[in-house]
Amino acid sequence: MTGNLFAPPGGFSVRIMDLSGANGAEPVETVRGFGSLMHANAFARAYVRDSFERCRAPGLAPDKVLATWFAFGEDAVVEETPGQEGGTWRSAAEVRDFAARPAAVEERNWRALDPRRHADDPDEEDEGGEEQGGEGLPG
Repeated sequence: MTGNLFAPPGGFSVRIMDLSGANGAEPVETVRGFGSLMHANAFARAYVRDSFERCRAPGLAPDKVLATWFAFGEDAVVEETPGQEGGTWRSAAEVRDFAARPAAVEERNWRALDPRRHADDPDEEDEGGEEQGGEGLPG
């Protein structure tokens, strides 16, 4: 994680909540280490977008997609830090749009935004730097 003057110590966190109630009010997991609020917000949004698509069945009306998500989906909540006033993304602002409009693949790719993906591979950062040179990228 790169340091950010405005990030709390250890970075921002996102709580993954099971809407089925199987875990009670406790999060299923907490993802830590986001270097910026923008990064945490993008991850949370993509995670919820993916959850909607896993709840969507072919031909299901938007109101049924929304009901299915509330019954079986997962929400992502960016944890606010002391002194932080707003700025966190909230699923409530977009759930109707998510239910009405299927997501493009890149809208639901939370794995690309997950700070844990670099935690276990010390060489991955070096490999990523080589790819940014332009070679091997689709054009």
